[in-house]
Amino acid sequence: MTAAPPVTKSDQFRRLGVLIAVNFVDMLGFAMVLPILPFYALELQATPETVGWMIASFSIAQLIAAPIWGRVSDKYGRRPALMIGLLASALAFLVFGLATSVWLLFLSRIVQGAGGGTTGVAQAYVSDTVAPADRARALGWLSAATSAGVMVGPAIGSLATHLGREAPGFIAAALCFLNVLAAWKWLPESRRPDAVVRPRKPVWHAAWMAMRYPGTEAHRLIWIYGVGMLAFTLLTSILALWLDVQFGITEKTIGWFFVYFGLLGLVMRSVLLGPVVDRIGETWAMRIGTVALALGLVLYPLAPTVWVLAIIIPLVPIGTALLFPATTSLLSGATASADLGTTMGVAQTFAGLSRVAAPILGTIAFQRLGIHAPFLIGAAIVLLVGWVAFQKVPLPAASVPDTPVA
Repeated sequence: MTAAPPVTKSDQFRRLGVLIAVNFVDMLGFAMVLPILPFYALELQATPETVGWMIASFSIAQLIAAPIWGRVSDKYGRRPALMIGLLASALAFLVFGLATSVWLLFLSRIVQGAGGGTTGVAQAYVSDTVAPADRARALGWLSAATSAGVMVGPAIGSLATHLGREAPGFIAAALCFLNVLAAWKWLPESRRPDAVVRPRKPVWHAAWMAMRYPGTEAHRLIWIYGVGMLAFTLLTSILALWLDVQFGITEKTIGWFFVYFGLLGLVMRSVLLGPVVDRIGETWAMRIGTVALALGLVLYPLAPTVWVLAIIIPLVPIGTALLFPATTSLLSGATASADLGTTMGVAQTFAGLSRVAAPILGTIAFQRLGIHAPFLIGAAIVLLVGWVAFQKVPLPAASVPDTPVA
């Protein structure tokens, strides 16, 4: 690998624009197939519990693959790691479109999860390419591209089902193959060959310490983040199954619910979050977020019609838009700068474990305890989070670093 030449600011943002477009299209394909996955699995005689394991398999593969991709990108470069990850996603969508058995759906999820472990590589590409003064804004744009893909993808996926059962998978695969070509043509290597890889504290050891000593300020915030993610993922993992039983929603109409949900979250995070936090502070934003999320989970099963449900749905994206960013920001203020990367990695590890456990627990409760049980369990979990959040003492302003971590 030859040394990367110095780049101008316009080059930086041109590369960033390509990366954002690649990230958007990748997430678009992911969001196209996710809402219709439970319906396809049920057609192949899978039980709700099997659907839960199928959803969790993606997160399991992603948890295992993410540190491997990080090491590969440090050694061989960001560009090849990103391209291989995109190619893996394309193959996974192709398998999804051709799947005629449950095990093939499992295979598509595992391959896609392994390819999806390159999220950290994309963030590292931004750090390599963009000047420090513009880095936080650039990472925010990358996150916004992900949110936009999640918002638009389900609608395209639902519409594509009218062209045949295979269409969503094939369209998503075609988009990813185009992504590979775009990355190959327009996304140069960002990592310099003489870059020094600094030793990192092992994240799993730090995660174990957070489990052993949950009473410290940072560890308590990590638990709030992880357990809140568990409750939220309980909802999202059984939402399609619940809407099918409760209101007769099918794979041809499920996408619009995810679009509505995603649009609310995007508006809340990009437009309203900043002014709200400026007015009430991060601690109260976290607390109000837990209350809104718990209230939404309690009210979902009480909705008599889809139109009443549409009024209730905003409580959940409002709650998560307040809870998770505020908790992350408070966590950055409760952590020494030298340990910030490791601490944020621990928080994401807790969130990843929650995304593994929640679909399994949620679908078991759905199948064995009743279709409304996951909502009530999720509400109880959020109330626990809320109790911990209301015990938290607000941090003094002096403890907040100059550059908050989103």
